[in-house]
Amino acid sequence: MTPAAPLILASASPRRLDLLAQIGIVPAEVRPADIDETPLKNELPADAAKRLALAKALAVHATAPGAMVLGADTVVAVGRRILGKAETEAEARRFLALLSGRRHRVVGGVALVLPDGTPRTRVVTTAVTFARLSDAMIDAYLATDEWRDKAGAYAIQGRAAAFVRQIGGSYSNVVGLPLFEVANLLKGAGLHAD
Repeated sequence: MTPAAPLILASASPRRLDLLAQIGIVPAEVRPADIDETPLKNELPADAAKRLALAKALAVHATAPGAMVLGADTVVAVGRRILGKAETEAEARRFLALLSGRRHRVVGGVALVLPDGTPRTRVVTTAVTFARLSDAMIDAYLATDEWRDKAGAYAIQGRAAAFVRQIGGSYSNVVGLPLFEVANLLKGAGLHAD
């Protein structure tokens, strides 16, 4: 990596770090942002993803002058309804039952804050269609604990891959980071993989 400035990933997600490594980018530092991730009243999914990604990047940039900071957020949406990270197994069960047999959207917000504080943002939407899930399938998935800390209560890169009938758009976006858009943002800022 030939950095124009050190890159900080404003995320606690090991998946995002792995995805960056997949395209040859290793941040100088990983520093999770401590922000309130609650969607605003009547906030649309794309607006929420963009706002939260930018808030994470700006919060970390405020503590790291001279660095480039990459923030990201992933929102699972059914219509206008945002499914966050399920806090309980009962909530995860409700989310999976809602996603069963239907199409939903995974909206990824990405924000890169340049060393001078200039933000650049992207929003990427991927359509995902789930098969119809039986109660037994949902029970078995919940028992894996994969649903914890995942938007919409599932991880497409794990056992929930067996639920996906169809995907339209960026697979890496569903995992947690739309790599095409991120690579282009970083390249535009002068950061290239070796």
